[in-house]
Amino acid sequence: MSEAKKTTDHETIRRWAEARNGHPATVQGTGKGDDAGILRIDFDEPGDDDDDRLEEITWDEFFDKFEEKRLAFLYQEKTASGEPSTFNKLVSR
Repeated sequence: MSEAKKTTDHETIRRWAEARNGHPATVQGTGKGDDAGILRIDFDEPGDDDDDRLEEITWDEFFDKFEEKRLAFLYQEKTASGEPSTFNKLVSR
């Protein structure tokens, strides 16, 4: 099995996500006012109906919330078979 890595570096997170066609998103209904709510990396194309609860947000909004909640990004570069992995999870620092 491929090893998971953990980072708080914004550029590393952004490069990893964008290399896999991912973009920052929030789960609708989990935030109030300017609060972005629960954060996710969404790998669907914008406008797809695969998970209509996710709403795309900007990287600035994502990282503001990421820092506010003192999160870290757990991710995997490749699957056990060597393919690029989309495994990721936001965890407490």
